[in-house]
Amino acid sequence: MCFAANAQPPIEPIAGAAVDSRSSELTAADGNRLAAFRAFAARPSRAGIIVLPDVRGLFHYYEELALRFAEVGIDAIAIDYYGRTAGPFRRDADFEYLPHTEQTTWAGLQADILAAAADLRAGSDISALFTVGFCFGGRISFLSATVPQLDLAGVIGFYGWPVGASRNDTPAPADLAGRFGAPVLGLFGGADTGIPASAVATFEEALTAASVEHRLVTYTGAPHSFFDRSQARFADESAAAWAEIRTFVAVHTLAAES
Repeated sequence: MCFAANAQPPIEPIAGAAVDSRSSELTAADGNRLAAFRAFAARPSRAGIIVLPDVRGLFHYYEELALRFAEVGIDAIAIDYYGRTAGPFRRDADFEYLPHTEQTTWAGLQADILAAAADLRAGSDISALFTVGFCFGGRISFLSATVPQLDLAGVIGFYGWPVGASRNDTPAPADLAGRFGAPVLGLFGGADTGIPASAVATFEEALTAASVEHRLVTYTGAPHSFFDRSQARFADESAAAWAEIRTFVAVHTLAAES
């Protein structure tokens, strides 16, 4: 689990920003119904982003993050993972997510992400679509670059495991680097004991060998899940990571439109 149930993104709301949002329910191609949260940019930049949560699934942190994206002109949708086993509902902090995490499949997750992409594109004039994920969702975000139907402009992962086995059947992103069809931004904590520097290096080597455009950033001393307002010691690292994301999205939106 990345964040506590009361966690907040380390990005202050923009004073006076007018952003529309709504909770919704999506239907994937296999019939799965999943919960989602949609935030509409008041001044759209023609960029859109799919927010992929940590193992808890959709909760307040990711809804707030979607709003922060919309405030800077990026239409956003955050999705849940557990419609197939827990229903398309909001869940409280006591939700026992791990048994449901272990029942997810890469095929099912792809179907859900494709449903989110269709919903986002249907409601906005989007020329460049991105994914961003955290922990469990970070790995999924990296792997989204292998799904050509998404037609992504880039993928972003916060401390997503790039090598080895996962809690479900998702392959290791480093093993599939040759199938990546989008640029990669990877953001890691240097003090993350679960993702050592050697794992990040293996991912970088795989992306380089496959000629995939990428930027992998490791924040020295930052732990897993540092991107949290309560992690005040790492406010500078969080601000730097947010700047990396905004630059990555802006550059690759321009590239998609050229």
